[in-house]
Amino acid sequence: MEGGGAYGGGKAGGAFDPITFVQRPQVILRAVCWLFAIIVFGCISSKGWYTRGNQEECLFNKDASACNYGVSISVIAFLASMGFLAGEYFFEQMSSVKTRKHYVLVDLGFSGFWSFLYFVGFWYLASQWGKTETDYPTGSSNVKAAIAFSFFSIFTWAGCAFFAFNRFRQGAGAAFATNYEADVTMPSTYTSYPGGPDSDQNYQDPPFSGGNQRGPSDFQAPAY
Repeated sequence: MEGGGAYGGGKAGGAFDPITFVQRPQVILRAVCWLFAIIVFGCISSKGWYTRGNQEECLFNKDASACNYGVSISVIAFLASMGFLAGEYFFEQMSSVKTRKHYVLVDLGFSGFWSFLYFVGFWYLASQWGKTETDYPTGSSNVKAAIAFSFFSIFTWAGCAFFAFNRFRQGAGAAFATNYEADVTMPSTYTSYPGGPDSDQNYQDPPFSGGNQRGPSDFQAPAY
C-alpha cells in the first residue's frame, strides 16, 4: 500500500501530485468502472429498445425490466464512480482517522454490493437474450456489448472492494503507531514545579521526626 498516513493514504496536508494520483491503482480502477458504466447504459439506452408500430420492445426477450435494470445499475455506477474518484482526491486531505475509516467502509460495502448487482445483471441480461426469439434488424451488437461489459464490471467493482478491504486491514495502527508513540513517550524524570525544590533533591525528614520527638516520660510532673 502506498502512503504513510492512515488507511493507506498519505499524511494530511501533503502536496498534491497529479501524476502520482492518476497512477494509483484505486484511481485507475475507478476510471475503468466509470467507463464500463457508460458503455452498458449507453448501449442499452441507444439500441436496447426497438419500436414496433406504436410500442417499444426491449431487445432482451421483450422484458422491459431487463433493460431498466441494466440502465439503472449502470447509471448509479457511473455517478458513484465519479463520487469515489473525488473521494480519492480528498482522501489525502482527510486529517481525521475516523473520517478515513468511514470512507473506506463505505467504499468496501458499496463496491462489494455493486459487484454482486452486476453479477445479477449479467446473468439476467444473458439469460433473457438467450431466450429472445424475435430477429431484430438492429441492436444485437449493442446488446452483446452490454452483456459483455456487465460481466467485466463484476471484476472491476470486486477489485475496488479488494483495495478497500486492504485499506481497512491496514487501518490506523500501522500508520500512526510509530509517530504517536514517539510523540507521547513519557519522560523518565519529572522536573519540579516553578519555585519548588529540584527533582533530584534528597528527601528530608520532617522537623518533628526522629530525635526531635519526645516520649511521655519527658512530660512528667516534678516531684515535691
